[in-house]
Amino acid sequence: MSETMHGIRLTGQTDLEGLTVSDVPIPDVRPGWVRIRVRAFGVNESEVTSRQGESSPDFSFPRILGIEGVGEVDSVGEGVDLAPGQKVATMMGGLGRNIDGSYAEYTVVDAANVIPFDTALGWDIVGALPEMLQTAHGSITSGLGLQTGQSVLVHGGTSTVGLTAIAIAHHLGATVIATTRNPAKSDLLKSVGADHALRDDETLPEAIRAIAPEGVDAALEFVGATALPDVLSLIRPGGTVCFVGALSGAWTVPDFDPFIIPTGVRLTSYAGEARDLPASALDQYLNAIESGALKVVIAEVFDGLDKVADAHRALESRREPGKYVVVLPAP
Repeated sequence: MSETMHGIRLTGQTDLEGLTVSDVPIPDVRPGWVRIRVRAFGVNESEVTSRQGESSPDFSFPRILGIEGVGEVDSVGEGVDLAPGQKVATMMGGLGRNIDGSYAEYTVVDAANVIPFDTALGWDIVGALPEMLQTAHGSITSGLGLQTGQSVLVHGGTSTVGLTAIAIAHHLGATVIATTRNPAKSDLLKSVGADHALRDDETLPEAIRAIAPEGVDAALEFVGATALPDVLSLIRPGGTVCFVGALSGAWTVPDFDPFIIPTGVRLTSYAGEARDLPASALDQYLNAIESGALKVVIAEVFDGLDKVADAHRALESRREPGKYVVVLPAP
């Protein structure tokens, strides 16, 4: 094997033109870790933020970006029970933030953050899944404990995780109420499994109460923390709201008053890791996607590391809903 690989290694804050491919050292494997031959990865908002130099303190330069990826095991360190050639997914665990990420031909990650799988789906589809599937699955299971037959509000349904959460909740057998600020996207919400697609404006509370007069069983909050008081007011006693993201950029509630939480309603949050998506769950979702029972929305697929800048540009323009994916050529 050559001692170098192709990768996008940033030494500091940069614009799109700085996302250039160069030769970088192939990372070594150490005990308990796995080297993955990267075959595809999704592009995420956090990577745009990191490139722009606006990340949280856990991020540092120099860095190869990429918080998720799929590929095949290339080599394993001592104590790792995975065979070369095994298809795997990885995400989080500092990937692309305090350890080098997936914008390269190889990446090395802690085996605890590696999920083996087997599927006939193409890398273009599988590459879209790790981060959004893990977040949607974890927020629905750990954050809400959603059950078949319950109702769930997905506030901010056209985000990539929102669309995935709609699909998973529908597949679970829940009644899904999803919101969008753009009525033109209502059909998209319904196509992935929303039973009700509502416009997110001043009419939303009345529309939800018409559907669930006693209150909704559960809600996922993707719009922002400042929306929590209104969303909490729509939940039945014993129901749960899980705060997951902040499309609006509002991560906190100014002058937070605990009494914004109605009596008997639960407020949780979700910021999980790879371990929240066990291999058995990933396998079930892959089978459901293969059969057409679960729909994921992919906005566009880009071929090769030299197209990463184009993928970032498309993501920043928000020209299409769904995930932007980069697929690397076969070795």
